[in-house]
Amino acid sequence: QVQLVESGGGLVQAGGSLRLSCAASGRTFSSYAMGWFRQGPGMEREFVAGISWSGVSTDYADSVKGRFTISRDNAKNMVYLQMNSLKPEDTAVYYCAADRRTLYSLSRRPDYWGQGTQVTVSS
Repeated sequence: QVQLVESGGGLVQAGGSLRLSCAASGRTFSSYAMGWFRQGPGMEREFVAGISWSGVSTDYADSVKGRFTISRDNAKNMVYLQMNSLKPEDTAVYYCAADRRTLYSLSRRPDYWGQGTQVTVSS
């Protein structure tokens, strides 16, 4: 069982930056693929970024490539999402996710979800 707690959301102007953090419980954290999803107003939840258990492999949605960076610190059981050049369309609730299998399966149907943190980008 893995519990995920997000933090770092807030209100920022377009062009600004935010860093989201996800604290994970569980002794097997380092074996999980980790990632971020988001759900904007009236929209379905979508994959944003993912990172393999080792941190070697990453994957990003086309809409955030070049602007967002995912990273992890297995010693601290933490995952981060650095978001730069934010746009109003990035406004959403951002969810941390974990999967026991692969980065691919994480991007499709993660095993675990956090409760989310709100990110609002004003124009």
